[in-house]
Amino acid sequence: SFPVRDIYTRECMATLLLVIIYIAFISLGLPDAVLGASWPVMHRDLAVPIELAGLLQMTIAGGTIVSSMNAGRVLRRFGTGPVTALSVALTAAALLGFSLFPSFLWYFVAAVPLGIGAGAVDTGLNAFVAQHYESRHMSWLHSFWGVGALSGPLVLSRFLAAGGTWREAYRSIAVFQWILVL
Repeated sequence: SFPVRDIYTRECMATLLLVIIYIAFISLGLPDAVLGASWPVMHRDLAVPIELAGLLQMTIAGGTIVSSMNAGRVLRRFGTGPVTALSVALTAAALLGFSLFPSFLWYFVAAVPLGIGAGAVDTGLNAFVAQHYESRHMSWLHSFWGVGALSGPLVLSRFLAAGGTWREAYRSIAVFQWILVL
């Protein structure tokens, strides 16, 4: 009876890990669309021109590209789990910074770890799922990213509709990511 119980335990752990990975992809999608949705309010509060959103988004994308290009080497050296945990912590710290920084220049500083963290999570978890699970889980993985990308602006609109601020929305997304890190 022990081999059956061991197989059942391994299958349960594999399923639990997959659920955590799906949640991580929701978390990965959350900040991706919230900048565009929040920028009409953010740029006024920060007293900067509206077109700076493009430069900020390019900085985030640049960090993602650099991270993705180096992810294979980093993942081989440190492993998927530690890299993912550190990367989600980077994005959580950057989002917390977005909620707190008084000066717009700091947003460029935070955009770098936001992009680097997102690129490493994306690459690492994609590779892990491709190696350890059936191919159908890749489709589900990216569907969960879409849930996150949809949810970010919904979180923002919920805060704004209730009389809150964009900073509170960013802070709540950061808290969600810190919980995921733990």
